[in-house]
Amino acid sequence: MTELFISAFVTLFVVIDPSGCAPIYASLTSSASAAHRRAMAVRAVGIAAVILLIFALWGKQLLGLLGIALDSFRIAGGIMLFMIAMDMVFEKRTQRREDRAQQISAEAPPVEDVSVFPMAMPMIAGPGSIATVMLLMSRAQGLPERLVVMAAVTLTLVIMLAALLAAGPLMTLLGKKIEAVITRLLGVLLAALAAQFVIDGLRASF
Repeated sequence: MTELFISAFVTLFVVIDPSGCAPIYASLTSSASAAHRRAMAVRAVGIAAVILLIFALWGKQLLGLLGIALDSFRIAGGIMLFMIAMDMVFEKRTQRREDRAQQISAEAPPVEDVSVFPMAMPMIAGPGSIATVMLLMSRAQGLPERLVVMAAVTLTLVIMLAALLAAGPLMTLLGKKIEAVITRLLGVLLAALAAQFVIDGLRASF
């Protein structure tokens, strides 16, 4: 159980990427009051939690309705996670998030509520995190292992909330260079985990 929890937590932490979302959130809410920033952070994490819970519990049934085999979803999800990992290693993911933040800041009022979009979705509960939750739940055997995966999801979202609440001071403390190093290291780890998802899917299919 401990190994499952650590594996699930590391995978979710890398994909959801609290340290990557924090600076974007800080830039999007720079002109908001402290109370408004806190409220948006709590709302964003809460909405993302509901989205991930729905796909964790009923994602397999949804795939069944669409006629998609679970092993096919494992392979597709692994490939998608691998692409995210490559973006992280080559720093394309951070650049894309910054571009999105600049675009939203230019088009929207300075204190617009960003809790639903882009924070809750797609930054926290995006395609990568949804696929990861479904993959982890599909590999869990029985209720105890499913609860372990959900505990890993919960811990990751708690860390995300803490990162959003401390976004400003956190970015000042880390600095851009340290953040870039951490992002690349996590990207390499995610690439290995994504490859394992693809291998599992291929092995079960053939």
